[in-house]
Amino acid sequence: MKQSALNVADMMQGNDSQSNQTDKASEISADYSAAIDQVDSWVDSAIRLIPNFTVALVVLLVAFILGSVARFLVRRHLQRRNRPNLGEVLGSLVKWCVVLVGFLLAATIVMPSLKPGDLIAGLGVSSVAIGFAFKDILQNWLAGLLILVRQPFEIGDQIKVADFEGTVHRIETRATLIDTYDGQRVVMPNSDIYTNAVLVKTAHTSRRSDYEIGIGYSDNIDQACDVIREAVTRVEGVMTDPAPEALPWDLAASWVSIRARWWTSSEQTEATHVRAKVIQSVKEALDDAGIDMPFETQVHLFHDQTDGSDQKQDAQREGSPAGPRKPKGKND
Repeated sequence: MKQSALNVADMMQGNDSQSNQTDKASEISADYSAAIDQVDSWVDSAIRLIPNFTVALVVLLVAFILGSVARFLVRRHLQRRNRPNLGEVLGSLVKWCVVLVGFLLAATIVMPSLKPGDLIAGLGVSSVAIGFAFKDILQNWLAGLLILVRQPFEIGDQIKVADFEGTVHRIETRATLIDTYDGQRVVMPNSDIYTNAVLVKTAHTSRRSDYEIGIGYSDNIDQACDVIREAVTRVEGVMTDPAPEALPWDLAASWVSIRARWWTSSEQTEATHVRAKVIQSVKEALDDAGIDMPFETQVHLFHDQTDGSDQKQDAQREGSPAGPRKPKGKND
């Protein structure tokens, strides 16, 4: 019995020692060999790809240089044709297209398993995503490019877009800068300009202005037209070809309207100053000729709301129709 008890005690001590050894092994066993092997493989792969990286960097550098040269050539060619803004935009576009091609070639050099077809497919998907994300920017950029290519107006032209009018200062890839006549600057998005009507006031060297003058009904129309025409012709800045005109235009309530029309330079400053001189010259000429320029005539009818006959249709009063009069009786 004593021997069996000793055996049981030895077995229990052996089990305890084994469990303690197992716990200690589980606590201190942290094997970093797999991670070290992975990092080592990455380092080995990077070392093996050093020549590829070197060639890829050379390709990128060459693409950047070629793009810069292409940009310079495009800008110089279009500057000779007096289109520097278009040269700036197209030059930048050509440069970054060349750089993009160089980047794709460099990517295939670094990763030989990457096929050009996969790159083009990925680029197409990325282009769609970028297009949705930067829709407004790309829309304005494309509109600016179309404006520069089609050239509906140039820098220095005086245009009117929506409620803004002024001189075109610069056409950029995103917006067109317009200097208003009162010294302010409007930054107009190119998409708004391209999709809306634009009035180009300096598209031609000359433009026509007009102004209406009223004369009395008792005055001679032919005489008034001759006086107005001669007065406009004498103004400095009014062109003789086409010659100024004075045409009967309207029979208004208080006067006969005569429209004077003349041609000047298309510049806003010239047209404004000549218009002021024309108005002054016509006024003085009509005064000298004794031709009346009547004021507007208005007739106002008043009646006393406290009149005893108010609201009685049988009583005649101004502003109210007269009804049939009843014979006055004794009580009226």
